[in-house]
Amino acid sequence: MARIDIVMPQMGESIAEGTLSRWLKAPGDAVKRDEALFEISTDKVDAEIPSPAAGVLVEILVTEGMTVPVQAIVARLETDAAAAVVSAPPPLAVTPAVEAPVVAAPVAAPVAAPVAALVAAPVAGPAPVTTAPATAVPANSLEERLRTRSSPLVRKLAAEHGVQIAEISGSGIAGRVTKRDLIAHLDATPISVPAVLPVSPARPAPIIAPVASTSETQSAQAWPGDVVEPMSKIRRLTSDHMAHAIRVAAHVTSFFEIDLTRVARIRASMRKDFEAQTGQKLTFLPFIVQAVIEQLKRHPVMNAAVNGTDIIYRKQYNIGIAVALDPTGLIVPVVKRADDLSLGGLTRTINDLAARARSKALKPDEVTQATFTITNPGVFGSLMGTPIIPVGTTSILGLGAIEKRPKVLTGADGEDIIAIRTCAYFSLSFDHKVVDGADADRFMGDLKRALETIPEANG
Repeated sequence: MARIDIVMPQMGESIAEGTLSRWLKAPGDAVKRDEALFEISTDKVDAEIPSPAAGVLVEILVTEGMTVPVQAIVARLETDAAAAVVSAPPPLAVTPAVEAPVVAAPVAAPVAAPVAALVAAPVAGPAPVTTAPATAVPANSLEERLRTRSSPLVRKLAAEHGVQIAEISGSGIAGRVTKRDLIAHLDATPISVPAVLPVSPARPAPIIAPVASTSETQSAQAWPGDVVEPMSKIRRLTSDHMAHAIRVAAHVTSFFEIDLTRVARIRASMRKDFEAQTGQKLTFLPFIVQAVIEQLKRHPVMNAAVNGTDIIYRKQYNIGIAVALDPTGLIVPVVKRADDLSLGGLTRTINDLAARARSKALKPDEVTQATFTITNPGVFGSLMGTPIIPVGTTSILGLGAIEKRPKVLTGADGEDIIAIRTCAYFSLSFDHKVVDGADADRFMGDLKRALETIPEANG
């Protein structure tokens, strides 16, 4: 007889908690190994979590809608069906993650307020969350450690606003302070405005404007007839993650037009046999990934990470591939040690990860440890974009639409000719804190040459 604890998995290095969205099994249900047990939401993914073993689900400890730290026990599984004793879930009060849409009521037209009134008035924001008063617990207890171990985003926001997390009453497990709690605390704290300094010729009169916090604030007012719908859990967390990513990196984007005619010709010549042998659709992406890895080895800062004032040069080449989810959402599964894979291996791995991403069947370790990311908005017709650099990396490559264009080339006798070429715009966003523009452009120049002179024998 063996009882197994089922825990909240970690779906990314920066993820400290997850929301249990839905149970797919009930207490007393028989479960097969790797059969989906429950769904979770984080800022990286909505995913189905499989059972680590076969048995009977005997106890559910976390109800739907609850947000708990990673590695928290959410359920227990009995591997000996004859010995299984089913326990009812505890009576926990849960606030639903998504509320029903509401239609905005008619409102009076806003009246312009003088600047002085705006300065004196607190900044509008979400309504504070009502929480129960915190109860005193021993300083070294499990509850106290859980309460003060907030997510990296919460700690960063607290530091930016000079707030001590220990001073806030948390609504998370064991009183743990969540981002929602911090926002409510900030909204309830009046914003202090510096005193106006004396005016002199050397010191012009300061311009004072209302100051908003870095957390979400109300920036638009619903009009009569509008539909107001709260963000889903994954949308709120994605919003937080993207805002955090744009704050920690000094974003710069460089654009190159790349001639993919040679790649297109090689792909066309091998496509029929390749797809017949592997059963996989051969796209441009595996060719691009191979060329990217070759250049990352020549330009190691593009495959690096930043830790304070240290630069970590990764020796693994783990390529994140952004996948759009239906109807909305984004996830970045990671091709681990992509430099060890052939063209066929890359094709199979990328196709498999993308398919399982859309069916919520990715494993936690398949969305972590990316060292470089590729996003492909070109599949939707976009010509170019400025992608946001994922936290923990220094760069991301965006692929624009691949299309045929008329280009001026040099003919055999040196004359100018117009030819139809298969081209695309590639964009590289890089962290200017550690990557110089010259380094980024050298990487892109070498990538361009590699793809435009790719050898015929590839595989």
